[in-house]
Amino acid sequence: MFFERAEAGNRAILVHVDFPESDHREDPIEFEELVVSAGADPATYIRAVRTTPHPKFFVGTGKLEEIRQAVQDYEADVVLFNHALSPSQERNVEAEIECRVLDRTGLILDIFAQRARTHEGKLQVELAQLQYQSTRLVRGWSHLERQKGGIGLRGPGETQLETDRRLLRIRISTINKKLKKVETQRNQSRRARSRSDTPTVSLVGYTNAGKSTLFNRLTDATVYAADQLFATLDPTLRRLEIPDMGSIVLADTVGFIRHLPHKLVEAFKATLQETAEADLLLHVVDCADENRLNNITQVENVLDEIGSNDIPRLEVFNKIDLLDDFQPAIERNDEGVPVRVWVSAHSGEGTSLINSAIAELLGDEVIEKSIALQPNELGLRAALFERNALVSENYEDDGSVSIHIRIQKKDFKQLLKRFNLSEERFGVARIKEPYER
Repeated sequence: MFFERAEAGNRAILVHVDFPESDHREDPIEFEELVVSAGADPATYIRAVRTTPHPKFFVGTGKLEEIRQAVQDYEADVVLFNHALSPSQERNVEAEIECRVLDRTGLILDIFAQRARTHEGKLQVELAQLQYQSTRLVRGWSHLERQKGGIGLRGPGETQLETDRRLLRIRISTINKKLKKVETQRNQSRRARSRSDTPTVSLVGYTNAGKSTLFNRLTDATVYAADQLFATLDPTLRRLEIPDMGSIVLADTVGFIRHLPHKLVEAFKATLQETAEADLLLHVVDCADENRLNNITQVENVLDEIGSNDIPRLEVFNKIDLLDDFQPAIERNDEGVPVRVWVSAHSGEGTSLINSAIAELLGDEVIEKSIALQPNELGLRAALFERNALVSENYEDDGSVSIHIRIQKKDFKQLLKRFNLSEERFGVARIKEPYER
């Protein structure tokens, strides 16, 4: 029989095992930040070194005794492992130390559950939690795992464990149907943006890189931003006017982390689709972080997993205010194309350079010229004004107006088509080559 599990508390024992020869080594410092983000109070940090995990307890028996003693000394409420434990390992450790045990995946799920605000976000978190818990249902039901024969001992045809699993499957199916409906709605919105030729630019990056602060700076939004991991969970979309280009849709998305649980990636498929179908990715990097190169690699791995590797991207090296004497700048490749922008979202330094780089990467040829409009053509003047393409204007006595405009060529041609005006008259029609008919 397992012990009676205590009510949830905040005092935590942290456990990290270093596997020197493993390709999937976790960061103990980042794990402590995760624990604090979850609202727990780290009492002590127990570390160990092993070549391979212990098959029964993950840690060795000597280290298990050390954990048990720490639980008693600090009166801990939970033991948190910086690793993914199997359900049997989790149950075995709980039985030995008589304290609640949670692995890295469970901890991240708990943080996500705290951060979810929208209906969609809550559904996605619940789905990931149910999928995670489905393999851990044995705990607490060991006395009901089997039906028994004999008078007075026959079961109702279904054990309690089977009942729980059936109810869990029903709930998972219900949530998947609801999320499918949300995904359909998102697809409709994306198709509408596609028809209106409005590009989507998605902010991606390692958690706590400053994406939401940058999002607020660029769009004057009030998205929650804090110096903690996974401060943003629910995606936010805002329209942003880019000089010399027009409108784009900027999306702020959940931050990535090394070894992001696969169930989370699956559950957040509808949300991450905003990233997978963006026209441009702004990869926000904390340039003051010593692990920035490794963080960049981890983000690239997640982007590959969700099928976003082929999307053009612009690196935004954020937090230059934490570096000594570093000025905002745009870095370009050998062809002169912007590949990196150095900015500070906190102070606002260099954020205008991001708009310029986006316009270069997504924009078309910009034309600047003066044109004359007759009184019956002033609808075009109003449309140009709405797009901030009107530089100056001068009205004549006959009601006509001379205007000076600056706008992308493709947008101007779309407006001319909308108002049934000739491209030749305004000098934007393509001249045919001699061999063309």
